[in-house]
Amino acid sequence: MTRREEKYFLIRSDILPESIAKTIEAKKLLESGEADTVNEAVERVGLSRSAFYKYKDGIFPFNAMMSEEIMTITFSLEHRSGTLSKVLQFVAERGGNILTINQTIPLQGIANISMSIDMAHLTVSSTDFLDQLQQIDGVRRAMIVGRG
Repeated sequence: MTRREEKYFLIRSDILPESIAKTIEAKKLLESGEADTVNEAVERVGLSRSAFYKYKDGIFPFNAMMSEEIMTITFSLEHRSGTLSKVLQFVAERGGNILTINQTIPLQGIANISMSIDMAHLTVSSTDFLDQLQQIDGVRRAMIVGRG
């Protein structure tokens, strides 16, 4: 079974079907905090919940698709209390947003970590980011394994 290739289109907002335009508005209400629940958001824009759920995962603002830069890093950490916390704090302080994190059970005092990070708002270059990450006490090795 082959996975269907995803295709994206850039469409002027004034020609969107009403249900898609209302889904966009409902998502904005939820993201901004103007609406606390999906029910509240869809009621305010005049959309059914089923239409919202049908389209919500397939609609993205143009700037969101353009600004996303994801880097996957793998590294080895010494198995000491607070080491992973230092890494997480480091990422946050430099504007990174952790999307996924996976950690193995430590063997012989070392845990292997794989982390995907949204780097769109990073305050340092990715090279400096990696160099500084490796300077954290308890980080044995770090390397970029993918970018997207």
